[in-house]
Amino acid sequence: MTTKCKYIDDYISDIRSDKIHASKEMRKAVDYIEKKLDNPDVLIDTEKTDKAKELIERYFEMKLLPWELFVLVLMHCYYLSSDSVVFDEFYIMMGRGNGKNGFISGVAWYLSTHYHGVKEYNIDIIANSEDQAQTSFNDIYNMLESTWKKSKKFFYKSKELIKNLKTKSYIKYNTSNARTKDGKRSACLIFDERHEYENSKNIGVFSSGFGKRKHSRIFSITTNGYVRDGVLDEDMRLCQDVLNGAVTGLGLCPLIYKMDGDEECENPELWEKANPSLPYFQELRKQIEKDCLKKEYDKQTELDFYTKRMNLPRSNMEIAVTNWENIKATNKPLPDLSGWSCTVGIDFALLRDWVAVNFHFKKGNERFDFGCYWICTRNPELSRIKAPWQTWATCIAVDDVDIDETLIADYIFEQGQKYNIKKIVLDNFRHTSMKKALADIGFDAKERKNVQIIRPSDIMKIQPVIDSCFNRHYFTWGDNPALRWAVNNTKLIRVGKKNGMDKGNFEYGKIEAKSRKTDPFMALVHSMIAEDELDSGVSTFVDIPVITC
Repeated sequence: MTTKCKYIDDYISDIRSDKIHASKEMRKAVDYIEKKLDNPDVLIDTEKTDKAKELIERYFEMKLLPWELFVLVLMHCYYLSSDSVVFDEFYIMMGRGNGKNGFISGVAWYLSTHYHGVKEYNIDIIANSEDQAQTSFNDIYNMLESTWKKSKKFFYKSKELIKNLKTKSYIKYNTSNARTKDGKRSACLIFDERHEYENSKNIGVFSSGFGKRKHSRIFSITTNGYVRDGVLDEDMRLCQDVLNGAVTGLGLCPLIYKMDGDEECENPELWEKANPSLPYFQELRKQIEKDCLKKEYDKQTELDFYTKRMNLPRSNMEIAVTNWENIKATNKPLPDLSGWSCTVGIDFALLRDWVAVNFHFKKGNERFDFGCYWICTRNPELSRIKAPWQTWATCIAVDDVDIDETLIADYIFEQGQKYNIKKIVLDNFRHTSMKKALADIGFDAKERKNVQIIRPSDIMKIQPVIDSCFNRHYFTWGDNPALRWAVNNTKLIRVGKKNGMDKGNFEYGKIEAKSRKTDPFMALVHSMIAEDELDSGVSTFVDIPVITC
C-alpha cells in the first residue's frame, strides 16, 4: 500500500529496508499505521501538513526531521464520514536529547492558529514539575518574543498564558496538581515526561473535560524512567496490546523508540533505534559516545545511559535489590496453598505508619508469598506517598491513631486455620510490641519456640538466596503491586564499606524513608530467614501446634 504522502511512505519504506534502524515496536507501529490508513474513508490532508511544516520551520527556525514529519502528517489524517481524526492520541517515547520538546512546542503553537482551522482549540501542557511544564511553553513564548513585531497582530502573551487573538485558542502550562485542575475544556493535552507519574489520578482530572472540541488530540512525550508499576508501565502495556492487535478500535498511535536488548547498546550504529534524531544531531552523538565510555566508571551514568538514552529501564543498579524485569516476573498466579507449611514475617517502623505481614511457602526451589498490609490513615506523613495504595487489594486502611497489634495477630490466627505456620519471624524491636498479641494466639519465643527473633546477620545470610530467587524467577506472588512497589523502594547497602571491613555482605535499606515504604518486602525477607523450617512445603494439619486465644 502507498498513501500518496511521501512523509509516510518514505518513512515506512526506510524502516522496512533498514535504512532507518528501528525497534521491534516501531516495526509493528508502521504495520499498524498502514492498516489504519488503508481505508477508503481516510483522508490524508497533505496541504495542511505542508503548511504546518512551513510555519513551524519558519517561525521556530528549525528543519523538521523524518520522524517529526511522520508525526505531523499522521496528525492530519481524518475520517471523511465523521470529520474526526484517525489518531487522537500520540504516545512518543524516545531517548533524552532528541528534540521532542522542541517539536511539540512547534506543534502546540501551530494547533492554536487559524491554519489548523479549529476555534477555541485550547492547549494544556502538563508535567510533574513547573520547570518541566514550562519547557515547551517557554519555547513558544521566546519564539513570539523574537517575532513580536509580526506576532503581536495575532497573539497575546504573558509568562502564564499565550492566546491566539483570531481563534481564541490558549496555550497554558500546568503542574500535575489534581486538586486545582477540574473543569478544564482542553482540545489538546500534552503530557510531558509521563515516566515521572506514579499514578493516573492527575491525568484523569485533566482528561475529564477533554474531547468536546473538534479534532481533539492527546500527545504524550517521554523517555523511560525509574518509577515502576506507575503510569509509564500502564502506558507500555496498552501500547504493546495495541501494536499486537489485542486492543482495537482506539485512535492511539504508539511510537516507541528503544533498543531491543542490552547487547545492542554496545553498537553505535544501532543507537538510532532509541534516538531517531541521532543521524542529524552530531552533538547528541558525541554526548552518547561519552556516556557510553563513562558508564564503565560511573554507576549513575550507567543507569542513565540504559534508562534515558536507550530506553531500557533500570533501577538504580548500584543499590537496587534486583532489576525491574525480575520484579515483574513475580506476577504469576498463586496455586492453592491450603494445608501447606509456611513461615510468617512481620515488619513495621511504627504502628502509626505501615505494618506488613508476609506468608512464605517453599516447594523445591519455588517460593510462594502473599501478604497483608495495614496503613494508618491518621499518619501525617501518609500524604507523601504517591503510589495508589488505596486501590491495592492487599492494603487495609486503619482509621485510628495507630494500628492495634491484635489486628495483626487476629489475621495470623485466621490464616493459621488454613496453613501450617511453622514459625513467626521478626526483629527484637517489633517483638517487643507484638509479644503479648502473639502469645495470645499461641506463638511464643521461649516456651513454644515458634517465634524467631532475628539479627542483622540473619538478613546478610539470606540476601544471596533472595537475589538468586529473583534472578532465576523462583518467586510467585500473584498480582501484588504493593509488594512489587516495596521491593523497588528498597536498596542494598554493602556492610562495612565505610570502615574498611567490607566482606561482600549486604543488608537492606530504604531509598527514601517517608514516601517509599519497604515494609511489605522486609516482611518477606524476615519470613525467608526461617525457610529451613519448610521441607517440601506441602503438609497436612496433623502437626499444627495448638493455637488458643
